[in-house]
Order: sequence, then structure tokens, then C-alpha cells
Amino acid sequence: MAEPSMMEWTFVAECGIPDDVTELLVPGEQPVAAYRTIRDSAIITDRRLIMRDAQGFTGKKVEIYSLPWKSVDMWSSESAGHIDFNAELEFWTRAGHIKLNLKRGVDVRKFDRIIGTYILR
Repeated sequence: MAEPSMMEWTFVAECGIPDDVTELLVPGEQPVAAYRTIRDSAIITDRRLIMRDAQGFTGKKVEIYSLPWKSVDMWSSESAGHIDFNAELEFWTRAGHIKLNLKRGVDVRKFDRIIGTYILR
């Protein structure tokens, strides 16, 4: 059996929810938090994790990934240590494995509480 694919992103800091995110939301969906990556952004809603992946030299081409919370089978969180400066979150889904590296300043426990609220309801 083939190993499911793995996607990986690094969240640098929490940021404000982008104004243009409303065009991505379905009726009744509420944005909860947003994070920026080196070049992209992620929005957490009450229903899913939305990753905006800018591509190409200019970044005008954007691919959107959407991870519905109902598709997460299991997740883990790991806090940063003295030598390892990144905290980590990992999600296992039917579609594959997703890993989020959280730089110092991104509160892994806050992130854990947010996703737990929506995955476990």
C-alpha cells in the first residue's frame, strides 16, 4: 500500500484575517484566526483550514487548499524545546498527512484549542 502524500507549511506569525477571505467562505462559515507563512497565508474557520499558496515568480497564481475539520481522523501537537525552535501540528486525513511548523511566537496551545473545538464537536 502506498504511503499517503504529505503537505507541509511553516506558520511565521498570527495576523489579521484578510479582507478578501469572505469570497472563499460558504454561507454561515466564520473565520476564527489567520496566520502568515513566508509567502502565503492560512485562515482557520469554524469549518476548515484554508491555505492560500501563491505560486510562480510573481505570486499572482494562487492555489487554495481546504481541509474540512470533519475529514481529520487524528492530530498531534508538539511544543517547541530549547534546541528545536519550532512547535509542530500534524493532521492525518483520508487524503494524506499535513504538517504545520509553528515558529516561535505562534502559540501552539491556542492553535490546539481552536482546532480541538471544531474537530471534536
